[in-house]
Amino acid sequence: MAVATLVSRLAGFLRIVVLAAALGMGTRLLDSYNVANTLPNAVYELVVGGAMASVVVPLLARAALTEPDDGVEYAQRLLTLMVYGLAAITLAALVAAPLLVELYTPGFTAGQRDQAVVFSRYFLPQILFYGVSATAAAVLNIRGRFAVPMWAPFGNSVVVIAVGLIYLAVDSGAMTDGQMLLLAIGTTAGVFVQMSLVVWALARSGFPLRPRWDPRGIAIRRIGRLGGWVLLSVVAGQALLVMATRAASLSGPGGITAYQSAYAVFQVPFAVIAVSVMTAMLPRLSRNAARLDHDLVIGDLSRAVRVASVAMAPIAVAMVVLGQQLATLLFANSRSVASTVSMLGVVVTAFGFALVPFTGYMILQRGFYALQDTRTPALITASVAAIGVTGCAAAMWLLPPADIVIGIPLVYALAYTVGLLVTAAVLRRRLGRIDGRRLLRTHLRALGAAAVGAACAVLAVRTLAPVVASDWVGSVAVIVVAGPAGAVGYFVAGRLLQLTELRQLATMTLGGIRPH
Repeated sequence: MAVATLVSRLAGFLRIVVLAAALGMGTRLLDSYNVANTLPNAVYELVVGGAMASVVVPLLARAALTEPDDGVEYAQRLLTLMVYGLAAITLAALVAAPLLVELYTPGFTAGQRDQAVVFSRYFLPQILFYGVSATAAAVLNIRGRFAVPMWAPFGNSVVVIAVGLIYLAVDSGAMTDGQMLLLAIGTTAGVFVQMSLVVWALARSGFPLRPRWDPRGIAIRRIGRLGGWVLLSVVAGQALLVMATRAASLSGPGGITAYQSAYAVFQVPFAVIAVSVMTAMLPRLSRNAARLDHDLVIGDLSRAVRVASVAMAPIAVAMVVLGQQLATLLFANSRSVASTVSMLGVVVTAFGFALVPFTGYMILQRGFYALQDTRTPALITASVAAIGVTGCAAAMWLLPPADIVIGIPLVYALAYTVGLLVTAAVLRRRLGRIDGRRLLRTHLRALGAAAVGAACAVLAVRTLAPVVASDWVGSVAVIVVAGPAGAVGYFVAGRLLQLTELRQLATMTLGGIRPH
């Protein structure tokens, strides 16, 4: 799963780079495109995305254990309900597109906003495609099949990369109706391909793809009861996203793109490591919780947090120390605005401070979901979002416009650190213990090793600074030297500090790449 996610995320990165090259990093066109492309994801998450892991997967797992047909009919009814429910929501979102764009973009000009609305009309049908894809992937996961859902986003990225390259080849300097259609239809076609791959894999697994239009028998009231608290959680998360995007739009042209691109950099290691761990862990957590075996639940959560945090720490160091070089490497080109690339580098650096607490917070939340407790994580998430929204509002009020987008990731770091500590404390009260001493010991040792790694990387950067330029070639040279220097410092210090999770991480990695 980690390999599939890594390849898919790398392809997603290439997609971002290609679109930035085609549309121009720091241009109003790319900002409009990015906002419009955010809307279907936001609406999907608001309606059903948060319930997928926290409600749907546990219910599918229980149905597979208790139903005589291993939960096949239950899954069919749920998949069918998702199709016609999300189709209705998609139509409503299309009608409300101008209001949705207005919500995210107080800093846009009227022309930018109109352009974003046009893009959104083509992008919003992705809501239905995402919903079907996610539900089919959940059914596959319950059936022990994880690979294709992890590979499917790669197909999406390949389509959009092709669209970006074609646009780059035919661009005449002014946006034509044909170019607009190419970008709009091509982007949505990528999501359709992603959905098709997952549905094809579900059919190949032996699952009968037969619609069951009668939703009775899937415990809609129970889903609604559990999902009500999840809705609060998702609304809180989307409120933070909206506020962060609004704040970024006030940083001028390129502000939204800098924020979203840095957030994409931030999400890659989380998706490759933490999401892979959580996807594999949740069905097992749900089964152990259903059997009331809390010792196994605690052990799985502790190990997942410790291993993921140890893996994330050196990546966080790389983001903090090499943020500017990473931004230059990925996005500096003849069409990019230099000031936006520089801004992006600082935002990547700031996001590095949020990586480890965000990872631990997201993994521990799965403990509540496995216990089918959606109320507690919803309240915690609302508190985290309140901190984030307040922090973004403070950044908008106190910081100069150009610096607002830099304050956003620092607000994320504060909010998710508080969220991690509160989640651990509440989960400990719920389960009786949370393996706290081992978690604290591991994080302190990882912090010490990360400090050594950061010192090695900074030393390398300062040594190279007088002899290399700050252009693309110089950035490559700095990353090639400073990256390994920081990694070696981290792993040597980790061994000296007896950071045993490094051995577990190596064992898991080798076990995943060796032929069986």
